[in-house]
Amino acid sequence: MIVMHSSFAVLADGITAKPVIEELSVSVERVPKSFRFSSLALVAALALGSLSLSGCNESQSAVSTATKPPEVGVVTLATQPLALSTELSGRTTAYMVAQIRPQVGGIVQKRAFTEGAMVKAGELLYQIDPASYQAAHASAKASVARAEATLNAARLKAQRQAELLAIEAISKQDHEDAQASLHQAEADLAAAKAALETASINLERTRITSPIGGRVETSSVTQGALVTANQETALTTVQQLDPIYVDIPQSSAEVLQLRKAAASGRLKTDGDSSARIRLVLEDGSVYKHEGKLQFSGVTVNEGTGTVTLRALVPNPERLLMPGMYVRATLGLGTDPEALLVPQQGIGRDNAGRATALVVGDDGKVELRSVTVAETVDKSWRVTAGLAAGDKVIVEGSGKVRPGQAVSAVAVDLNAKVNAKPAPASATKAPAAAG
Repeated sequence: MIVMHSSFAVLADGITAKPVIEELSVSVERVPKSFRFSSLALVAALALGSLSLSGCNESQSAVSTATKPPEVGVVTLATQPLALSTELSGRTTAYMVAQIRPQVGGIVQKRAFTEGAMVKAGELLYQIDPASYQAAHASAKASVARAEATLNAARLKAQRQAELLAIEAISKQDHEDAQASLHQAEADLAAAKAALETASINLERTRITSPIGGRVETSSVTQGALVTANQETALTTVQQLDPIYVDIPQSSAEVLQLRKAAASGRLKTDGDSSARIRLVLEDGSVYKHEGKLQFSGVTVNEGTGTVTLRALVPNPERLLMPGMYVRATLGLGTDPEALLVPQQGIGRDNAGRATALVVGDDGKVELRSVTVAETVDKSWRVTAGLAAGDKVIVEGSGKVRPGQAVSAVAVDLNAKVNAKPAPASATKAPAAAG
Protein backbone atom coordinates (compact mmCIF):
# COMPACT_ATOMS: atom_id res chain seq x y z
CA MET A 1 0.00 0.00 0.00
CA ILE A 2 1.34 3.47 -0.95
CA VAL A 3 0.26 6.79 0.70
CA MET A 4 1.54 10.12 -0.81
CA HIS A 5 0.95 13.79 0.04
CA SER A 6 2.25 16.50 -2.28
CA SER A 7 2.06 20.31 -2.58
CA PHE A 8 3.17 22.76 -5.28
CA ALA A 9 5.50 25.73 -4.68
CA VAL A 10 5.01 28.68 -7.07
CA LEU A 11 8.18 30.50 -8.24
CA ALA A 12 8.68 34.30 -8.27
CA ASP A 13 7.65 34.68 -11.90
CA GLY A 14 4.22 33.16 -11.16
CA ILE A 15 4.41 30.76 -14.11
CA THR A 16 6.49 27.63 -13.28
CA ALA A 17 5.91 25.28 -10.35
CA LYS A 18 7.50 22.17 -8.94
CA PRO A 19 5.94 19.39 -6.91
CA VAL A 20 7.16 18.85 -3.45
CA ILE A 21 6.52 15.44 -2.00
CA GLU A 22 6.11 16.03 1.68
CA GLU A 23 5.48 12.50 2.78
CA LEU A 24 5.76 9.09 1.24
CA SER A 25 4.78 6.11 3.21
CA VAL A 26 4.99 2.63 1.74
CA SER A 27 3.83 -0.53 3.39
CA VAL A 28 5.86 -3.35 1.90
CA GLU A 29 5.42 -6.13 4.35
CA ARG A 30 3.42 -8.33 1.99
CA VAL A 31 4.02 -6.73 -1.47
CA PRO A 32 6.25 -8.45 -4.02
CA LYS A 33 9.36 -6.57 -5.09
CA SER A 34 8.32 -6.30 -8.72
CA PHE A 35 4.97 -4.79 -7.74
CA ARG A 36 6.72 -2.20 -5.55
CA PHE A 37 8.77 -0.91 -8.48
CA SER A 38 5.75 -0.64 -10.77
CA SER A 39 3.79 1.25 -8.12
CA LEU A 40 6.56 3.78 -7.70
CA ALA A 41 6.60 4.37 -11.45
CA LEU A 42 2.85 5.03 -11.37
CA VAL A 43 3.26 7.59 -8.60
CA ALA A 44 5.96 9.46 -10.53
CA ALA A 45 3.78 9.63 -13.64
CA LEU A 46 0.83 11.07 -11.69
CA ALA A 47 3.08 13.72 -10.10
CA LEU A 48 4.46 14.86 -13.47
CA GLY A 49 0.94 15.16 -14.88
CA SER A 50 -0.19 17.33 -11.96
CA LEU A 51 2.87 19.56 -12.38
CA SER A 52 2.12 20.15 -16.06
CA LEU A 53 -1.53 21.06 -15.49
CA SER A 54 -0.73 23.41 -12.58
CA GLY A 55 1.98 25.28 -14.54
CA CYS A 56 -0.37 25.81 -17.47
CA ASN A 57 -3.20 27.22 -15.32
CA GLU A 58 -0.92 29.59 -13.43
CA SER A 59 0.70 30.84 -16.63
CA GLN A 60 -2.71 31.73 -18.05
CA SER A 61 -3.68 33.56 -14.80
CA ALA A 62 -0.44 35.59 -14.80
CA VAL A 63 -0.95 36.66 -18.42
CA SER A 64 -4.50 37.79 -17.59
CA THR A 65 -3.27 39.84 -14.58
CA ALA A 66 -0.47 41.49 -16.53
CA THR A 67 -2.84 42.81 -19.19
CA LYS A 68 -5.06 44.66 -16.68
CA PRO A 69 -3.71 48.21 -15.86
CA PRO A 70 -3.38 49.00 -12.14
CA GLU A 71 -5.84 51.41 -10.53
CA VAL A 72 -4.62 54.70 -9.02
CA GLY A 73 -6.50 57.39 -7.11
CA VAL A 74 -6.33 60.85 -8.70
CA VAL A 75 -7.44 64.38 -7.91
CA THR A 76 -8.32 66.74 -10.76
CA LEU A 77 -6.84 70.19 -10.11
CA ALA A 78 -8.84 73.40 -10.28
CA THR A 79 -7.84 77.02 -9.67
CA GLN A 80 -9.32 79.08 -6.86
CA PRO A 81 -8.73 82.52 -5.29
CA LEU A 82 -6.44 82.26 -2.28
CA ALA A 83 -5.61 84.88 0.35
CA LEU A 84 -1.88 84.60 1.02
CA SER A 85 -0.26 85.32 4.35
CA THR A 86 3.07 84.72 6.02
CA GLU A 87 4.04 84.24 9.66
CA LEU A 88 7.13 86.14 10.78
CA SER A 89 8.85 86.79 14.09
CA GLY A 90 9.07 90.30 15.48
CA ARG A 91 9.69 92.50 18.50
CA THR A 92 7.51 95.15 20.07
CA THR A 93 8.79 98.71 20.30
CA ALA A 94 7.33 101.64 22.21
CA TYR A 95 5.39 104.13 20.11
CA MET A 96 7.28 107.03 21.73
CA VAL A 97 10.22 107.01 24.14
CA ALA A 98 11.47 109.99 26.17
CA GLN A 99 14.68 109.72 28.16
CA ILE A 100 14.50 112.28 30.94
CA ARG A 101 17.74 114.25 31.50
CA PRO A 102 18.25 117.53 33.39
CA GLN A 103 18.90 120.64 31.31
CA VAL A 104 20.25 122.57 34.30
CA GLY A 105 22.43 121.46 37.19
CA GLY A 106 21.53 121.39 40.85
CA ILE A 107 20.30 119.33 43.78
CA VAL A 108 17.19 117.22 43.31
CA GLN A 109 14.68 118.45 45.89
CA LYS A 110 12.00 115.81 45.22
CA ARG A 111 10.80 113.08 42.92
CA ALA A 112 7.15 113.67 42.11
CA PHE A 113 6.12 110.37 40.47
CA THR A 114 5.58 106.74 41.36
CA GLU A 115 7.80 104.35 39.47
CA GLY A 116 5.84 102.28 36.95
CA ALA A 117 2.84 104.59 37.04
CA MET A 118 1.19 106.36 34.12
CA VAL A 119 2.05 110.04 33.75
CA LYS A 120 0.58 112.74 31.54
CA ALA A 121 2.41 115.09 29.24
CA GLY A 122 3.62 118.10 31.24
CA GLU A 123 3.35 116.34 34.62
CA LEU A 124 6.12 117.12 37.13
CA LEU A 125 8.72 114.38 37.56
CA TYR A 126 11.62 116.05 39.45
CA GLN A 127 12.15 119.39 41.16
CA ILE A 128 15.71 120.80 41.21
CA ASP A 129 16.60 123.43 43.84
CA PRO A 130 15.59 126.70 42.08
CA ALA A 131 17.20 129.21 44.48
CA SER A 132 20.19 130.19 42.32
CA TYR A 133 18.05 130.34 39.21
CA GLN A 134 15.50 132.55 40.93
CA ALA A 135 18.28 134.96 41.84
CA ALA A 136 19.61 134.97 38.28
CA HIS A 137 16.09 135.66 37.03
CA ALA A 138 15.67 138.57 39.40
CA SER A 139 19.02 140.04 38.33
CA ALA A 140 18.10 139.77 34.68
CA LYS A 141 14.79 141.42 35.37
CA ALA A 142 16.57 144.35 37.05
CA SER A 143 18.91 144.67 34.09
CA VAL A 144 15.92 145.03 31.81
CA ALA A 145 14.52 147.82 34.00
CA ARG A 146 17.87 149.63 33.94
CA ALA A 147 18.13 149.28 30.17
CA GLU A 148 14.62 150.66 29.74
CA ALA A 149 15.47 153.72 31.87
CA THR A 150 18.65 154.33 29.88
CA LEU A 151 16.71 154.04 26.64
CA ASN A 152 14.13 156.61 27.74
CA ALA A 153 16.85 159.10 28.63
CA ALA A 154 18.63 158.54 25.33
CA ARG A 155 15.40 158.95 23.39
CA LEU A 156 14.61 162.31 25.05
CA LYS A 157 18.11 163.58 24.46
CA ALA A 158 17.98 162.60 20.80
CA GLN A 159 14.71 164.46 20.40
CA ARG A 160 16.11 167.65 21.91
CA GLN A 161 19.25 167.41 19.80
CA ALA A 162 17.13 167.11 16.70
CA GLU A 163 15.17 170.26 17.60
CA LEU A 164 18.35 172.21 18.26
CA LEU A 165 19.87 171.06 15.00
CA ALA A 166 16.85 172.36 13.15
CA ILE A 167 17.64 175.93 14.34
CA GLU A 168 21.34 175.27 13.94
CA ALA A 169 21.92 175.64 17.68
CA ILE A 170 24.23 172.60 17.76
CA SER A 171 26.58 170.96 15.40
CA LYS A 172 25.69 167.89 13.36
CA GLN A 173 28.27 165.94 15.37
CA ASP A 174 26.33 166.43 18.58
CA HIS A 175 23.15 165.31 16.88
CA GLU A 176 24.79 162.18 15.51
CA ASP A 177 26.22 161.31 18.94
CA ALA A 178 22.76 161.59 20.46
CA GLN A 179 21.33 159.26 17.80
CA ALA A 180 24.11 156.73 18.39
CA SER A 181 23.44 156.76 22.14
CA LEU A 182 19.77 156.12 21.42
CA HIS A 183 20.50 153.09 19.24
CA GLN A 184 22.93 151.73 21.83
CA ALA A 185 20.32 152.06 24.55
CA GLU A 186 17.84 150.16 22.39
CA ALA A 187 20.37 147.37 21.85
CA ASP A 188 21.17 147.20 25.56
CA LEU A 189 17.48 146.81 26.32
CA ALA A 190 17.15 143.97 23.79
CA ALA A 191 20.15 142.19 25.33
CA ALA A 192 18.72 142.63 28.82
CA LYS A 193 15.40 141.15 27.72
CA ALA A 194 17.20 138.17 26.14
CA ALA A 195 19.10 137.58 29.37
CA LEU A 196 15.82 137.72 31.27
CA GLU A 197 14.31 135.16 28.89
CA THR A 198 17.29 132.87 29.43
CA ALA A 199 16.99 133.21 33.19
CA SER A 200 13.28 132.42 32.95
CA ILE A 201 13.97 129.31 30.88
CA ASN A 202 16.63 128.05 33.31
CA LEU A 203 14.30 128.67 36.23
CA GLU A 204 11.54 126.76 34.46
CA ARG A 205 13.91 123.89 33.76
CA THR A 206 14.36 123.29 37.47
CA ARG A 207 10.93 121.70 37.10
CA ILE A 208 11.59 118.54 35.10
CA THR A 209 8.32 117.48 33.45
CA SER A 210 7.33 114.61 31.17
CA PRO A 211 7.30 115.61 27.50
CA ILE A 212 4.89 112.76 26.61
CA GLY A 213 2.19 110.75 28.27
CA GLY A 214 2.99 107.14 29.10
CA ARG A 215 4.41 104.74 31.64
CA VAL A 216 7.39 105.97 33.65
CA GLU A 217 10.20 103.57 34.48
CA THR A 218 12.44 103.38 37.55
CA SER A 219 14.38 106.43 38.70
CA SER A 220 18.17 106.44 38.61
CA VAL A 221 18.44 109.23 41.25
CA THR A 222 16.85 110.02 44.57
CA GLN A 223 16.10 113.16 46.50
CA GLY A 224 19.31 115.04 47.35
CA ALA A 225 21.28 113.80 44.34
CA LEU A 226 23.39 116.29 42.40
CA VAL A 227 22.64 116.35 38.69
CA THR A 228 24.26 118.26 35.87
CA ALA A 229 22.92 119.70 32.65
CA ASN A 230 22.70 117.19 29.77
CA GLN A 231 24.37 114.42 31.72
CA GLU A 232 24.86 111.04 30.03
CA THR A 233 22.78 109.04 32.51
CA ALA A 234 19.02 109.51 32.16
CA LEU A 235 17.05 110.19 35.32
CA THR A 236 14.22 107.96 34.08
CA THR A 237 12.39 107.00 30.88
CA VAL A 238 8.80 107.54 29.83
CA GLN A 239 7.31 105.26 27.13
CA GLN A 240 4.02 105.59 25.34
CA LEU A 241 2.64 102.07 24.86
CA ASP A 242 -0.77 102.65 23.30
CA PRO A 243 -0.54 102.11 20.40
CA ILE A 244 2.69 100.13 20.11
CA TYR A 245 5.00 99.28 17.21
CA VAL A 246 5.91 95.77 16.08
CA ASP A 247 9.11 95.58 14.03
CA ILE A 248 9.14 92.53 11.73
CA PRO A 249 12.14 91.51 9.61
CA GLN A 250 11.26 89.88 6.28
CA SER A 251 13.62 88.24 3.81
CA SER A 252 14.54 90.52 0.94
CA ALA A 253 14.14 87.53 -1.41
CA GLU A 254 10.51 87.10 -0.32
CA VAL A 255 9.86 90.83 -0.75
CA LEU A 256 11.33 90.64 -4.26
CA GLN A 257 9.18 87.63 -5.18
CA LEU A 258 6.04 89.32 -3.89
CA ARG A 259 6.71 92.52 -5.81
CA LYS A 260 7.37 90.59 -9.01
CA ALA A 261 4.15 88.60 -8.54
CA ALA A 262 2.21 91.82 -7.93
CA ALA A 263 3.75 93.48 -10.99
CA SER A 264 2.86 90.52 -13.22
CA GLY A 265 -0.73 90.40 -11.96
CA ARG A 266 -0.42 86.95 -10.39
CA LEU A 267 -0.81 88.52 -6.96
CA LYS A 268 -3.33 91.22 -6.14
CA THR A 269 -2.47 93.57 -3.27
CA ASP A 270 -4.14 96.61 -1.74
CA GLY A 271 -0.86 98.28 -0.84
CA ASP A 272 1.36 98.03 2.24
CA SER A 273 -0.54 100.77 4.06
CA SER A 274 -3.73 98.69 4.27
CA ALA A 275 -2.19 95.34 5.19
CA ARG A 276 -3.52 93.84 8.43
CA ILE A 277 -1.62 91.66 10.88
CA ARG A 278 -2.49 89.33 13.74
CA LEU A 279 -0.14 88.66 16.65
CA VAL A 280 0.56 85.43 18.51
CA LEU A 281 2.10 86.05 21.94
CA GLU A 282 4.95 84.20 23.64
CA ASP A 283 2.55 81.90 25.50
CA GLY A 284 0.86 80.86 22.25
CA SER A 285 -2.30 82.92 22.75
CA VAL A 286 -3.68 85.08 19.95
CA TYR A 287 -3.71 88.82 20.65
CA LYS A 288 -7.25 90.07 20.21
CA HIS A 289 -6.45 93.43 18.60
CA GLU A 290 -5.62 93.54 14.91
CA GLY A 291 -2.71 95.69 13.80
CA LYS A 292 -2.00 97.65 10.63
CA LEU A 293 1.19 97.72 8.61
CA GLN A 294 2.65 101.23 8.59
CA PHE A 295 5.52 100.95 6.14
CA SER A 296 8.11 98.64 4.60
CA GLY A 297 11.77 99.48 4.90
CA VAL A 298 13.66 100.63 1.82
CA THR A 299 17.10 99.36 2.88
CA VAL A 300 18.24 95.74 3.13
CA ASN A 301 20.27 94.85 6.20
CA GLU A 302 23.65 93.71 4.88
CA GLY A 303 24.22 91.35 7.80
CA THR A 304 20.86 89.55 7.78
CA GLY A 305 19.54 90.17 4.27
CA THR A 306 16.18 91.33 5.62
CA VAL A 307 13.90 94.33 5.24
CA THR A 308 12.16 95.71 8.35
CA LEU A 309 8.39 95.97 8.32
CA ARG A 310 6.75 98.14 10.99
CA ALA A 311 3.18 97.60 12.15
CA LEU A 312 1.06 99.69 14.52
CA VAL A 313 -1.00 97.67 17.00
CA PRO A 314 -3.56 98.97 19.55
CA ASN A 315 -2.56 98.28 23.15
CA PRO A 316 -5.31 99.69 25.41
CA GLU A 317 -4.78 97.07 28.14
CA ARG A 318 -1.00 97.68 28.10
CA LEU A 319 -0.60 93.92 27.64
CA LEU A 320 2.19 94.36 25.12
CA MET A 321 5.47 95.63 26.54
CA PRO A 322 8.52 96.89 24.65
CA GLY A 323 10.95 94.14 23.71
CA MET A 324 8.41 91.29 23.71
CA TYR A 325 8.83 88.49 21.16
CA VAL A 326 5.74 87.96 19.02
CA ARG A 327 4.80 86.09 15.87
CA ALA A 328 2.92 88.16 13.32
CA THR A 329 0.65 86.76 10.61
CA LEU A 330 0.87 89.24 7.77
CA GLY A 331 -1.47 89.36 4.79
CA LEU A 332 0.44 89.48 1.51
CA GLY A 333 -2.33 89.65 -1.07
CA THR A 334 -4.54 87.34 -3.11
CA ASP A 335 -3.61 84.76 -5.72
CA PRO A 336 -6.69 84.75 -8.00
CA GLU A 337 -5.75 81.44 -9.67
CA ALA A 338 -4.09 79.34 -6.98
CA LEU A 339 -3.50 75.62 -7.55
CA LEU A 340 -3.77 73.50 -4.40
CA VAL A 341 -2.40 69.95 -4.56
CA PRO A 342 -2.89 67.43 -1.71
CA GLN A 343 0.34 66.70 0.09
CA GLN A 344 0.03 63.01 -0.89
CA GLY A 345 0.46 64.06 -4.52
CA ILE A 346 3.82 65.79 -4.04
CA GLY A 347 7.03 63.77 -3.74
CA ARG A 348 10.75 64.41 -3.84
CA ASP A 349 13.44 63.10 -6.16
CA ASN A 350 16.97 62.18 -5.12
CA ALA A 351 18.06 65.80 -5.42
CA GLY A 352 15.27 66.98 -3.14
CA ARG A 353 13.25 68.64 -5.93
CA ALA A 354 9.47 68.53 -5.73
CA THR A 355 7.75 66.20 -8.21
CA ALA A 356 4.25 64.95 -9.01
CA LEU A 357 2.88 61.94 -10.91
CA VAL A 358 0.14 62.92 -13.38
CA VAL A 359 -2.17 60.73 -15.48
CA GLY A 360 -2.04 62.09 -19.05
CA ASP A 361 -4.78 62.16 -21.65
CA ASP A 362 -3.46 58.85 -23.02
CA GLY A 363 -3.92 57.17 -19.63
CA LYS A 364 -0.20 56.90 -18.98
CA VAL A 365 1.77 58.16 -15.98
CA GLU A 366 3.86 61.33 -16.42
CA LEU A 367 6.50 62.60 -13.99
CA ARG A 368 6.39 66.40 -13.56
CA SER A 369 8.89 68.68 -11.79
CA VAL A 370 6.92 71.28 -9.81
CA THR A 371 7.52 74.37 -7.70
CA VAL A 372 5.73 74.58 -4.35
CA ALA A 373 5.27 77.77 -2.35
CA GLU A 374 3.54 77.13 0.98
CA THR A 375 1.16 74.78 2.76
CA VAL A 376 -2.57 75.44 2.89
CA ASP A 377 -4.18 73.10 5.42
CA LYS A 378 -3.21 69.66 4.01
CA SER A 379 -2.24 70.87 0.55
CA TRP A 380 0.65 72.57 -1.23
CA ARG A 381 0.21 75.69 -3.33
CA VAL A 382 1.95 74.90 -6.62
CA THR A 383 3.24 77.82 -8.67
CA ALA A 384 4.81 75.95 -11.62
CA GLY A 385 4.75 72.53 -13.26
CA LEU A 386 1.01 71.82 -13.04
CA ALA A 387 -2.14 73.35 -14.53
CA ALA A 388 -5.87 73.26 -13.96
CA GLY A 389 -7.36 70.01 -15.22
CA ASP A 390 -4.29 67.87 -14.48
CA LYS A 391 -5.01 64.55 -12.77
CA VAL A 392 -2.50 64.15 -9.96
CA ILE A 393 -2.00 60.69 -8.48
CA VAL A 394 -2.60 60.72 -4.72
CA GLU A 395 -3.14 56.98 -4.11
CA GLY A 396 -1.17 54.05 -5.49
CA SER A 397 1.81 56.08 -6.72
CA GLY A 398 4.19 53.50 -5.24
CA LYS A 399 3.06 50.73 -7.61
CA VAL A 400 3.35 52.64 -10.89
CA ARG A 401 6.16 54.18 -12.90
CA PRO A 402 6.36 56.93 -15.56
CA GLY A 403 5.10 55.75 -18.96
CA GLN A 404 2.94 52.98 -17.50
CA ALA A 405 -0.74 52.75 -18.45
CA VAL A 406 -3.05 53.03 -15.45
CA SER A 407 -6.73 53.17 -14.63
CA ALA A 408 -7.49 56.53 -12.96
CA VAL A 409 -10.17 56.61 -10.24
CA ALA A 410 -11.26 59.91 -8.69
CA VAL A 411 -10.87 60.07 -4.89
CA ASP A 412 -12.04 62.57 -2.27
CA LEU A 413 -9.15 63.18 0.12
CA ASN A 414 -10.14 66.65 1.18
CA ALA A 415 -13.48 68.31 0.59
CA LYS A 416 -11.81 71.73 0.44
CA VAL A 417 -9.62 70.58 -2.46
CA ASN A 418 -12.38 68.91 -4.50
CA ALA A 419 -15.22 71.34 -3.68
CA LYS A 420 -16.23 74.35 -5.76
CA PRO A 421 -13.42 76.95 -5.68
CA ALA A 422 -13.87 79.41 -2.82
CA PRO A 423 -11.63 81.99 -1.16
CA ALA A 424 -9.14 80.36 1.21
CA SER A 425 -6.33 81.46 3.46
CA ALA A 426 -2.71 80.36 3.27
CA THR A 427 0.05 80.72 5.85
CA LYS A 428 3.53 80.67 4.40
CA ALA A 429 5.85 77.96 5.74
CA PRO A 430 9.45 77.28 4.73
CA ALA A 431 9.48 74.83 1.82
CA ALA A 432 12.01 73.71 -0.74
CA ALA A 433 11.08 74.81 -4.24
CA GLY A 434 11.41 72.36 -7.05
